[in-house]
Amino acid sequence: MPPLPRERVDACLIDLDGTIYFAGKEIPGAAAAVRRIREAGLPVAFATNTTRRPRSQLVEELRDLGVEAQAQEVFTAPVAAARWLSANEARRVSLLIPEATHEEFSVFEISDVRPQFVVVGDLGREWTFDRLNTAFRCLLDGARLIAIQRNRQWDAGTGPQLDAGPFVAALEYASGREAVLVGKPSPAFFEQAAASLGVRKERLLVVGDGIETDVAGAQAAGCLGVAVRTGTFDEEKLPALLMPPEAILDSIAGLAAWLGII
Repeated sequence: MPPLPRERVDACLIDLDGTIYFAGKEIPGAAAAVRRIREAGLPVAFATNTTRRPRSQLVEELRDLGVEAQAQEVFTAPVAAARWLSANEARRVSLLIPEATHEEFSVFEISDVRPQFVVVGDLGREWTFDRLNTAFRCLLDGARLIAIQRNRQWDAGTGPQLDAGPFVAALEYASGREAVLVGKPSPAFFEQAAASLGVRKERLLVVGDGIETDVAGAQAAGCLGVAVRTGTFDEEKLPALLMPPEAILDSIAGLAAWLGII
């Protein structure tokens, strides 16, 4: 695909897992690509739906891979959820996320006793019948259901495994309540990122391996979307897009050249 004129882009929002790294290892050329783009004067930020690690840990992991990042440059679905809850005057919330990520919700009272909101992320092996049933009963008592993300599956490099989506769907089905989605591919997630970066959403370039979560989400929000053939990229999902991606690159390593950055 032809390069995108540099003047159409004011900032890049780059997915992490599957785009910058996969199975804990840098996608070859990722750190160099980010560095070249920044040196050309184009702001770079990062986006992720992960609920297993807080933003502080993600920043350290990026630095270990040679990718410099500040906490305010990492937009996570839990951070988006906390901002959404604050905007909706939440005080008491029930969290179905790993305890390490509770720090993103420190301004709220965390309790399973008559919470206003049940917030669901990915608990991995911590999912149990009792935790799901407690959340179900909170919903029946009037709590609202918030999905930090609802990805169907993910791959940490050891093969596909269930993500948060199937558990969100189970709670929706059992309670008859529809979840509010705050992470990718919610347009609100990308709009929030654009606002935080101080750019118009139509000038925010979103780059990721997830056709549904990254590219489709970006397009629905009015942003520019670029797919990379790494991580969990799935060619068969391309026809479902509202429009073709701005580009499909072999990896993030080719982004700078595609933007005309030498």
